[in-house]
Amino acid sequence: MSIYQFRVNTIDGQEISLKQFEGKVLLIVNTASKCGLTPQYNELQGLYETFKDKGLVVLGFPCNQFMNQEPGNEKDIQSFCELNYGVTFPMFAKVDVNGVHAHPLFVYLKKQTPGILGFNTVKWNFTKFLVDSKGNVVQRYSPTTKPLEIVKDIEALL
Repeated sequence: MSIYQFRVNTIDGQEISLKQFEGKVLLIVNTASKCGLTPQYNELQGLYETFKDKGLVVLGFPCNQFMNQEPGNEKDIQSFCELNYGVTFPMFAKVDVNGVHAHPLFVYLKKQTPGILGFNTVKWNFTKFLVDSKGNVVQRYSPTTKPLEIVKDIEALL
């Protein structure tokens, strides 16, 4: 089992298979536009620009489950990310990451890398999951871990 079995909706509404990212190192992040951690978009974009030619893809999944910090629709989110942070990495439709309506991808990611004390929930916006080029989830990072702090882990997988 790997992440390649999952299908997701892009931010512009197209359903795709994550299999299209096979052979790439992925950094999957649940994002929000009105969070104190939102400036992490800058570092996520920087990572993407620095390492995309070496095989890294950042995947952003907006989520409104944490204090309603992603209230807009997909068009609003896309515009915000492009205008304020120059985001060019793939963004997806809003998802739930916890609870009964959690997207199956996040159910899988959480199961593969339990959080602190083994809890199977995403703690907050900007939780990051690092996936190797074979689709194996190798690490979960807390929301406060800045993207640039995981460069060595990314480089080890590229």
